[in-house]
Amino acid sequence: MKGVYFLISTLAILASATFLVSASDPSPLQDFCVALNDTKSAAVNVDNLLGLNTLGISLARIDFAPNGLNPPHTHPRATEILVVLEGTLYVGFVTSNSDGNRLFTKVLNKGDVFVFPIGLIHFQLNVGQVNAVAFAGLSSQTQE
Repeated sequence: MKGVYFLISTLAILASATFLVSASDPSPLQDFCVALNDTKSAAVNVDNLLGLNTLGISLARIDFAPNGLNPPHTHPRATEILVVLEGTLYVGFVTSNSDGNRLFTKVLNKGDVFVFPIGLIHFQLNVGQVNAVAFAGLSSQTQE
């Protein structure tokens, strides 16, 4: 009978231990490298900086002439954070169907930051009389 109690208690302990176990995906980080001092391209992604491979990030500089527009677009696999370095931008995004397709907009000035959530349609428009410059960071190595 001791053997049966031992077996039952062992099974009970093993069954409860499975709830304490957690699992996660391993980090995709394989290696890293230092960026090259090359200003020929305004976008930095895995295509022109191989060290970004598997890091899940990219960066783009956007230069806007007065009334310049980055037309409505989406990044299906990336959240975007935009930092205005110069000028004035009118920016916005449209929420998903479940949120009623609401439009959120804001006028950004030098030093302002705005986040476009992953997969939502968004845009930027220079509403100032001078050129505007912004940097966009994306949580995708391909800017998609």
